[in-house]
Amino acid sequence: MVNSNTAPKQSLEKKSLGILGRVLEIQRMSTEDGPGLRTTVFLKGCPLACRWCHNPESISPAPQIVWHSSGCIGCKICVETCRQNALALDPDGMVINRERCISCGECAEHCPTLSMEILGKDWRAHDLVAELVKDRAYFETSDGGVTLSGGKATFQHKFLGNLLEQLQARGIHTALDTCGQVSFDILERLMDHIDLLLFDIKEIDPVLHKKFTGTDNKKILGNLRRLPDLLQRTNTDLWIRTPIIPETTDREENIQGIGQFIMNHLGGAVSRWELCAFNPLGKSKYKALGRSWIYENSLPIEKTRMKKLKETAIQSGINKKIVFSTGPMGETQNKEEIME
Repeated sequence: MVNSNTAPKQSLEKKSLGILGRVLEIQRMSTEDGPGLRTTVFLKGCPLACRWCHNPESISPAPQIVWHSSGCIGCKICVETCRQNALALDPDGMVINRERCISCGECAEHCPTLSMEILGKDWRAHDLVAELVKDRAYFETSDGGVTLSGGKATFQHKFLGNLLEQLQARGIHTALDTCGQVSFDILERLMDHIDLLLFDIKEIDPVLHKKFTGTDNKKILGNLRRLPDLLQRTNTDLWIRTPIIPETTDREENIQGIGQFIMNHLGGAVSRWELCAFNPLGKSKYKALGRSWIYENSLPIEKTRMKKLKETAIQSGINKKIVFSTGPMGETQNKEEIME
C-alpha cells in the first residue's frame, strides 16, 4: 500500500521525468534573494538584454564555454581536444571562435585546472529538488528557502512549474525572481506554488526601457496592474526591486515615477521595495565571455546618492518602512559632502 503522504511526491516526480531544465548556477547561503538564508537557482535564458546585466552568461539559453585566466597553466590540452578548431591560446589569452564553438564541453572535460568551463547544465526537476533539500537545515533555522532566478526563470516555465510544485510539497519556502516580461497566463499558473514574488521595475519610461533592455515595458507594467487580485487569491507576498545603475536608472524622476506607479496600481500589495545598487563585479564575467561592457569602469553607487534616491522613493508616497537600499555602495567622493 502506498503511503498517502508520499503518493503526491511520487506523482510529481514521475511527471518531471521528461522535463529538463538548463541551470546556470546553484548559489547557496544567499542573503539577497528573499528572506533568510536561501539557495538561489539561476536558470539560463532571458528575453531582455539589460546593458548592466551582471549575469551576462544567463541571457543565452544555450550552454556557453568560458575561459578563466587565473588557473590556466598554458598546457593547450583544450586546444588540442577541440574538434571544431575553435580554440587558440595566444600571449593575450584564450581566443574562442564563437562561430565555430558548439559548446560540446569536451575542452572543459579535459582541462586539468578547470580553467575551461561550460555554463549550463541540464537537470531533471526531481534531481534538482533532491540537491536543494540538502539545505533544509539552513532554511528552517533562518526562515529561508529556495529562490528561482536567471536570466529569467519563467523562460523555462514548464520545468519551473514542476520544480516549484515539488519544493512546495516538501514544505520549502519558494520565491520567484522575474523581470516580468512573461505571459500573464504563465505567471498565473505558477503563482499557486510561489510564496514570494520578486518583481523588477527597472525603468518607468518605455522609450528608455527599450534603450536600456532591448524591449519596452508595456507587458511588464501590464502584468503588474493585474497582480493585486492574483496575489490575494494565492496568498503570495510581493517585493519590487529596482536596479540603481549609474547614469542610467539612477535618475530621481525614474524613482519617483516607479513610486507613483506602485501607489496608483499596486496599493498595499507591495511589502518591500528594494533599490539595488549597481554591482561592478560583472566585469570579469564579460571578460570570460570575450565581451566588452560599457560599465566596466563604473564605480559603486555612492552611499549619499543611494540615500537621496531612497528619500525620493519615500517622497512619492511609499511607506518608508518598506523602502530599502541594498547592494555594494561606495563612500562619498565629493569633499564638500564629506565635510558636511
